[in-house]
Amino acid sequence: MNLANKLTLSRIFLIPVFMLVLLIRVPYGEYIAAAIFIIAASTDGLDGYFARKRKEITNLGKLMDPLADKLLISTALIILVEMKEISAWVAVIIIGREFFVTGLRTLAAAEGVVIEASKLGKIKTVFQIIAISALLLNDFPLSLLNITFGKYAIYIAVFFTIWSGVDYYLKAKKSSRLKLE
Repeated sequence: MNLANKLTLSRIFLIPVFMLVLLIRVPYGEYIAAAIFIIAASTDGLDGYFARKRKEITNLGKLMDPLADKLLISTALIILVEMKEISAWVAVIIIGREFFVTGLRTLAAAEGVVIEASKLGKIKTVFQIIAISALLLNDFPLSLLNITFGKYAIYIAVFFTIWSGVDYYLKAKKSSRLKLE
């Protein structure tokens, strides 16, 4: 198994650890969970980097990398809803977009059309990770200055989530081989 796939699988294995630390309410658990989340999220960029640099792109990686991303983000959002840090509608929009885009890309692939990951999709992911991290950290260290960041960051993430979802739909719709109407 190559390094990129090991990083992807490590992201998946960190998800239950992240959940456990948050849910058992250990001292400083939110900070420990935030660190685990940030480490797991950072493997997303690293696995792709190593796969491309070493020319080790595999079918396993193509399948597991987006799945690992969706599992990590979805888990964090659901826990944040349970912790009453975000509204359920925020999680539904973000998770729903992931199902929508995955379905769209699957439909396109079945017709021989590849819808590449977009820059907007990458921006969306970065904002989601920043917002979730800020919420898990209770805005620390900005909270020391009475600055609320996480609540605003999650709304920015929702904006980019919707925008990138629409962008994927429009790209798919342009394809002459896909019948989306």
